[in-house]
Amino acid sequence: MFPYKINIFYSQEDKGYIANISELKGCSAFGPTPEESLKEIKIAAKLWLETAKKNKIPIPHPKAHKYSGKILIRTLPAIHQKLIEKAEEEHLSLNQYINYLLAIA
Repeated sequence: MFPYKINIFYSQEDKGYIANISELKGCSAFGPTPEESLKEIKIAAKLWLETAKKNKIPIPHPKAHKYSGKILIRTLPAIHQKLIEKAEEEHLSLNQYINYLLAIA
């Protein structure tokens, strides 16, 4: 597993996908698809790390990403009502239904 968090986003200006790694300053890559930019950033990261070692530049440790799994949101009462109604139709709790919606998003 790759230890660094990779960010991928679409660039309207470049008409393609940019991938970067926040911990590795200046490490970024481009691809016409998200998959291609992911492939390219892994190559760029390998070269970045090799260059840093060769030039005795300190290599940052990957950030530990820990998530509690808890999300608190505020919404309009009408949306809250609609979510509850849909959850009941599916025979799910509101929490289970929202988890389902997030999982398929």
